[in-house]
Amino acid sequence: MIRSYFGLSDDPFALRDIQLLPHQREIHETLMVHCQQGGLCLLVGRPGTGKSVIKESLKRLPEKQYLVASVARTLHTYTNTLKILCESFGTQFESSAFQCERKLIQQAFHHNHSGKMLVTIIDDAHLMEMESLRKLRLLLEDFPKNHNLILVGQVELLSNLDLQVNQDIKSRVTYSVITKRLHDDAMREFIHREFDRIGLGHNTFTPAAIELVVRSCEGVLRRCRNLCLSAMLEAVRASAGRNVDIDVINRVLLQPHWQKEVDLTDF
Repeated sequence: MIRSYFGLSDDPFALRDIQLLPHQREIHETLMVHCQQGGLCLLVGRPGTGKSVIKESLKRLPEKQYLVASVARTLHTYTNTLKILCESFGTQFESSAFQCERKLIQQAFHHNHSGKMLVTIIDDAHLMEMESLRKLRLLLEDFPKNHNLILVGQVELLSNLDLQVNQDIKSRVTYSVITKRLHDDAMREFIHREFDRIGLGHNTFTPAAIELVVRSCEGVLRRCRNLCLSAMLEAVRASAGRNVDIDVINRVLLQPHWQKEVDLTDF
């Protein structure tokens, strides 16, 4: 709908196509170093601060050089985590966890000897049971030494690892970073870069509309993306033309999920 109305060939603000901002590129490049040297990396931050963008950039690494296994269903048991890894590493899942682990180790060395660097990403790692994470860490100890395990989660993950019982995991961390809220200039740059990518003029959103988006998103990248998309959909619905103005943004911001709790007390 948006593509047809605005005359686009690509979807705006599509997660898989979003380009890394400078600070995200720095994190990505550091993670790449640990993919070459091996490590246990923590990528943590509040929801919507850009962790998924960095994760998607890692998943798009060239298949000839990297094997990237992404485990997103972290509420599953350790056995189900092994199933996902078996699928990513191209080996058949066995009923015995021990047999699966042995096959995974064999496949890891096979891929490593063929010149591939190995990366395992655990998404929403703060939701994963520590015992399952501990078993996974022990399994990866037998992987090639340049294997990189990346734990992506909210800041609660750091608190969990701070517990004395989890020091065996924390002591092996080689790199950690917190994705923070964006400052206003970076948020404007994000919006303009997305317009450049899909061939829209920077005047698609009026200056006043851009400023309202920046203020309303409070530095949260996901909120910015969702607000811009919602505004473009509202422009299509209302046939408001191809320039999104402050009135369109305000109509979107009237939706309950954009309201603060104090604004909802009369309902």
